[in-house]
Amino acid sequence: MRMNTHWNLFMAFFRIGIFGFGGGPSMIPLFHKEIVKNYQWLTEDEFADVLAIGNTLPGPIATKMAGYLGYRVAGIAGSINSIIALTIPAIIGMILFLTLLSNHKDQAWVNGMGQGVVPVVVVMMAMLTWDFMSKSHKSLGFIGTTIIGAASLVAIYYIGIHPGIVIALFLVVALLRKEPKPEPTLSPGPDAGETKL
Repeated sequence: MRMNTHWNLFMAFFRIGIFGFGGGPSMIPLFHKEIVKNYQWLTEDEFADVLAIGNTLPGPIATKMAGYLGYRVAGIAGSINSIIALTIPAIIGMILFLTLLSNHKDQAWVNGMGQGVVPVVVVMMAMLTWDFMSKSHKSLGFIGTTIIGAASLVAIYYIGIHPGIVIALFLVVALLRKEPKPEPTLSPGPDAGETKL
């Protein structure tokens, strides 16, 4: 059973490493597919939490998520397994593709290779964005989601604040927000329902 878990971890992150063109952000939909959809190691809410925390910390998002998720599933050995599986395709790919580019850099088909992958990455990111928007609507409502989304857009795109700082600020606000206390309910006493003759 333990070996089967490590094998599943290796294959999940190996697939992410192979098909994750474009760097860490483009890998996030692949993480979601493998971790939440295929193996169900995390729920939708847990995945969103891991993604938010991972974006606030320094370093590449892909290796941070691989390390944590591997640890979550199979401890330290799982963390090492996941990071190795994720990085092996990138290392091999860098060696092969840079050799190819240096030998055929003047060919038109070489220049078109990277451009052909971009629309696929855009679609994957759009699908993941739609999933997160739907989830936000359920928990925050349409107005709350729109306000937070608009504020994030202005802060990140127009002002130039790093996304990790924006996420950290919203996390702090969420932690400091006071939840309304539930109204106390009166429980019936031991004599409730009894009628005296």
